[in-house]
Amino acid sequence: MNAGIFAMIFVGGGLALVVAGLLWRVRERERALAEILELPFGERDVRPDALPEGYGPLVEGTIGLAGKVVDQFDEKGDMRAALERARIPMRPGEYVITAVGASVAVAAVLYGLTGTVFIAATGLIAGPFGAVAFVRYRIAKRRKAFEAALPDALTLIASSLSAGHTFLRAIQMMCEEAEPPMSEEFSRVVAETRLGDPLVDALGRMAKRLEVRDMDWVVQAIRIQQTVGGRLADLLHTLADFIRAREEVRRDVAVLTAEGRISAYVLTALAPFMFLAIQVVSPVYMKPMFSGLGLIVLAGTTLLMVVGSVVIFRMCKIEV
Repeated sequence: MNAGIFAMIFVGGGLALVVAGLLWRVRERERALAEILELPFGERDVRPDALPEGYGPLVEGTIGLAGKVVDQFDEKGDMRAALERARIPMRPGEYVITAVGASVAVAAVLYGLTGTVFIAATGLIAGPFGAVAFVRYRIAKRRKAFEAALPDALTLIASSLSAGHTFLRAIQMMCEEAEPPMSEEFSRVVAETRLGDPLVDALGRMAKRLEVRDMDWVVQAIRIQQTVGGRLADLLHTLADFIRAREEVRRDVAVLTAEGRISAYVLTALAPFMFLAIQVVSPVYMKPMFSGLGLIVLAGTTLLMVVGSVVIFRMCKIEV
């Protein structure tokens, strides 16, 4: 039995190393492409070995197969759009393979620690949900960072307009001063404009991609200003003050609801942690929970925990 447990731990560790290798390869590919794209126009000293290489035939075939499966179930491309919004430099097939490998690794490690198939299966099932939650977490994190930095960015653009710069040049200067994700998103707007797209349309696509309500209002205000006329710098200053006031209210709400959110995190994580700890320390004590009435108790407890967590988070979520 001990040999089997150690074998499962080694299998989980091996799969974890495979997943880490895939992530490292994706990161290296992104870095190499960024270095090439930042070369001056007309630069010819790009070495062939500096170009990002592909995966091996087996890995590339597996990723391609996973990508085809994703395309069959995701015809609208929601997964690709979500990865783009989360700024995860992976194709849908790569992300699916990474998520599956991580889920199997977690399941193997849980089986090695507890020696229970039920807990390992739970980890395997929870893996895909964790992958989806990670993407949503990255999207929410970038959205919050963008919302927090938007008033200062608008103020900087308005100051550049008052100094006599054009709207596009003011955005470029703001990108040089701002931090990600603000600089990343507006740099993409500048790149789309250089390719011939109207600036307001590029800003509208950015607002739609980020799903930031404040940015929607900014785009609508700029469209109205271009139709009726007026000083764009004064308009942006007014919008910056308005959005900054909303951000202050949003921060106050986050402070007032922090206790409830922390309570939800602690209460949700406490029961699974204690369950795993007791199973590792004393497997015989938990053995009745994996048969007969014990399974019903576990299912009911899990359902009640999920419902309670959802209710607490809904109570703490206040739209501003």
